[in-house]
Amino acid sequence: MTSTVTRHGPDGRQQEPEPEPTGEPRAGRSGLAWLVKLPSAGVSGLRRSAATTPGRLTLISAGLVALALLVGVVATAELGFRKSTTDDLVEHREPLTAAAQEVYRSLSDADATAAATLLNTGDEEAALQERYDTAIARAGAALAKASGDSAGIAEAADPVDVLSRQLPVYTGLVETARTNNRQGNPIGAAYLAEASELMRSEILPAAQSLYRVDAERLVDEQDTAGSIPWATALLSLGLLGALIATQVYLRRRTNRLFNVGLVVATAAVGLAVLWLAVAVTIQSILVSSGKSNGSEQADVLVRARIVALQARADETLTLLARGSGTAHEEEYRSLVSELSGSDGESGLLGQAREGTDGLPSAEHVDAAIRSASAWSDVHGQIRNLDNGGRYEEAVDLAIESDDENGATAAFTRLDGDLAKGITESRQVFVDDTTNASRALTLLAPGFGVLAVVAMFGALLGIRDRLREYR
Repeated sequence: MTSTVTRHGPDGRQQEPEPEPTGEPRAGRSGLAWLVKLPSAGVSGLRRSAATTPGRLTLISAGLVALALLVGVVATAELGFRKSTTDDLVEHREPLTAAAQEVYRSLSDADATAAATLLNTGDEEAALQERYDTAIARAGAALAKASGDSAGIAEAADPVDVLSRQLPVYTGLVETARTNNRQGNPIGAAYLAEASELMRSEILPAAQSLYRVDAERLVDEQDTAGSIPWATALLSLGLLGALIATQVYLRRRTNRLFNVGLVVATAAVGLAVLWLAVAVTIQSILVSSGKSNGSEQADVLVRARIVALQARADETLTLLARGSGTAHEEEYRSLVSELSGSDGESGLLGQAREGTDGLPSAEHVDAAIRSASAWSDVHGQIRNLDNGGRYEEAVDLAIESDDENGATAAFTRLDGDLAKGITESRQVFVDDTTNASRALTLLAPGFGVLAVVAMFGALLGIRDRLREYR
């Protein structure tokens, strides 16, 4: 029931009763209008607060707390990711790249050894057969490891698919060539030539593509690990500048030289910035060193080793062709030129010598250059014997392992020197990158702790000033 109140006017007449408020909002008080006016009301409130010294100090305090909290969160996330990326280089990415290298190298070794197996039917055959089987097994194991990270990456999945499909075809052709060779059928050489063509036209290019994909991903992660943490750096410098500006403001308003809370906050941020600069600089230098002195040199030496293996295959295939191996001989010369240049000291080996100067692998590169030169000299003798109609002597000089002056011994020394150089270069990468990760130890959580100290220091320091206005 609605009650009314009888009112009388100045002339004594009774006025119409006015109903009591029903509780319904007036148009100007609607929820929508209130929401629309809320931002402007907030701005007005901030302006009113900023017009007084306590209000300004409150706003400054809130701003410093928010900025310190943001710095702590961003720094912890960014620096934690940086360290995990650096660790991943050693624990995951480089081993996968090495596995892809092994696929490429082992397949090249298998191709070269298969050709030598058919040339030799004597005491060397069993050893060559074992080396071939070992190379194929290593290639399969390395492929399984390298392909474990290729899911969803088309650039890596396609080469893996080619290798998975064509490798059994290749081994089948080689086995057919061996069977015919043991039976004395000349067609064995034709099967081997077909197998070698499959290896070089499809399998090795696929292995090279897989290796290139992994190598590029390694480089990308190295660049990421060695980049400047811009977000952390800029926010930290911004917080440091804000703290200094706040102390200057308070000095002018209160004529007090120091504010303990703000001094502690400034010292904490300053320490964090200094720690960040030193740790990140050391880490970046070490990551860069691991890249330039380690992985990049290993890459050059791996390519040199593969080129040498392919040249060795051409050397034996030329002999297997019995006078019709001109194409293989031309390819051999092209590969040797790529390996060591026309002067024997340039090409990939010359590039490796320049890159490893002063590094542990330098002596192995120098030894490889000498071995390559000796092998080239022996190859010239082999071609002279073959072209002069002394085929059996040419074959013996090419594949006999007991002859220290033969091609097999020279090539084996070259391959061993390159393998040692690769091992040393990989170790340089591992050592430098591991030390780079150690430079970041505790940086992410430590930065977060210092940011929290700065936050509470700023809060308490300004709170002391606000108390003076009460």
